[in-house]
Amino acid sequence: MKTTLNLQDADGFYEQLLDAHQGLSDEQSALLNARLILLLANQVGDGKVLKECVEAAKVAA
Repeated sequence: MKTTLNLQDADGFYEQLLDAHQGLSDEQSALLNARLILLLANQVGDGKVLKECVEAAKVAA
């Protein structure tokens, strides 16, 4: 699992993410997040890395 910044335009991605949620209900926003998580998990493709990410996210929450 990468823990150092690996995103070339983190601010741009954050803005894009905020824009994607604009005007959505809480339910629509949660569904967008779920779909995005599954799409990104598919891109990672490594079960061990995904497990480490889930565990790291739980600690940060």
